[in-house]
Amino acid sequence: MTENKHIAEVQVESTRFILTDTDMEHRQTEAPPSYDSVVNQNTAPPLYPSLQTLSANQILPYHIPQPIPQTPAPRAAETIPSQRRQGLCRSKRCCYGGSSGATVVVMLVVIAIWLGVRYGPTLWALSKSTKETDTCPPSSVDCDGKRDCSQGSDESRCVRFGTANELQVMTFKSSVFLPVCAQGWNKNIADQTCQQLGFRQHHEYGFLLTNSSSFQSMNSQFTNTIQGSVNRSTSCPGQQAVSLHCSKCGKPPVSTRIIGGSVAADGQWPWQASLHFQGYHTCGGTLLAPDFIITAAHCFPKETRDSQMPSNWKVYIGLVSQLRLPSPYYVHKIILHENYDPATKNNDIALLKLNKPASNVQPICLPVFGQKFSPAQQCWTTGFGLTRQEADSISTSLMEVKVDLIDLSVCNSHTVYHGSITENMQCAGDLRGGKDSCQGDSGGPLVCKADDQWYLTGVTSWGDGCGKQNRPGVYSNVGRLLMWIYGKMQQERP
Repeated sequence: MTENKHIAEVQVESTRFILTDTDMEHRQTEAPPSYDSVVNQNTAPPLYPSLQTLSANQILPYHIPQPIPQTPAPRAAETIPSQRRQGLCRSKRCCYGGSSGATVVVMLVVIAIWLGVRYGPTLWALSKSTKETDTCPPSSVDCDGKRDCSQGSDESRCVRFGTANELQVMTFKSSVFLPVCAQGWNKNIADQTCQQLGFRQHHEYGFLLTNSSSFQSMNSQFTNTIQGSVNRSTSCPGQQAVSLHCSKCGKPPVSTRIIGGSVAADGQWPWQASLHFQGYHTCGGTLLAPDFIITAAHCFPKETRDSQMPSNWKVYIGLVSQLRLPSPYYVHKIILHENYDPATKNNDIALLKLNKPASNVQPICLPVFGQKFSPAQQCWTTGFGLTRQEADSISTSLMEVKVDLIDLSVCNSHTVYHGSITENMQCAGDLRGGKDSCQGDSGGPLVCKADDQWYLTGVTSWGDGCGKQNRPGVYSNVGRLLMWIYGKMQQERP
């Protein structure tokens, strides 16, 4: 998190390293800045909060993967009697009895235990991953209220929210999203619908006027899904549709201050999470629902050993200081976007399902379908990342900075990122430089305020340096990825 008065300059052996327009033309077909080459993977991890000095000739990513010490395998061959290795042992007593035989047995047990401890969880995870591959029969029907696919993907994208949280449902008969008529709606249906979406229960519901000519009307009895409990109709008494809120979100108890680059107050951003990989802050995250954290997919690179093992991660929520950590939450499952592209950073988004719900912590609000945020709205990004590009340690305090949303066409212009920004990305910062995310902020939130509530607009993804002129931060566009988010929350709901 950085807000500098001057544009950061990088020195490479007394030669200034500046990306010119010619450089950008040359790089337009190359991948965005790497996130996985900042720290030497062959060295031991530094003590928190110090980090190794970043190489000046590297483009700085927003993710600082921690190196993992290599554990050598036990050298057991030397303890096995030479006769056994040469096949000269001809009796059970010779092979298994006596001191040499006992040594063989002991070493085999030690090796078996070591292999089980070292590789057992990984093999189990790989096996589990294989078993959880989603398969759909040819006869599967989307949004009919019946789970046909092994992981339920056929029923995971049938519900969304419109303006004023209007509940909208698509069925296999309607094939379009329609508002749900208020007639027959009640608290029990509200709870079951929110549970279907991955929440524990509903927060509140109400009714609103709609000018829609078609509706989804409730059946006489609610089934296990809302899409299986409605029928399309052309009438609705009073044109009253359901407005549903599945959580109390986006209203922190502490009012935010209109300043930037400052230390955040306790309770100001309660949904902020710090993801620790093997004991070290690695990425940020945001609480979406009691059981789910949203973060960046690049925080879990395949090249980093065991980074996709849930047991290697701890999640701290609602903290403002790395020196005063609350009790951690543990990760039950890591869910990466299937179409995440490490080369372009497209679809750079992931969900963490926690092993137990976060209690007494207010989550962020997800935007509703079609919700637009203008540069005039208050938008902030928060994190524990570097406070300036040349810094050699991340911040122990949660930092905040006010940023401006930047239009896609501007961010893709010749002088900025020259076509590297997809529709699934959102640029934010200051084209003059000085306000930006930085290393260690990856996966953290970009939030914007509307109607007295804060909405998650983006997930910190990548950027060229920190706070550089015409190089704003790039965030995954949450509004474009809403259906994936809700779909995965439904598939993994508690």
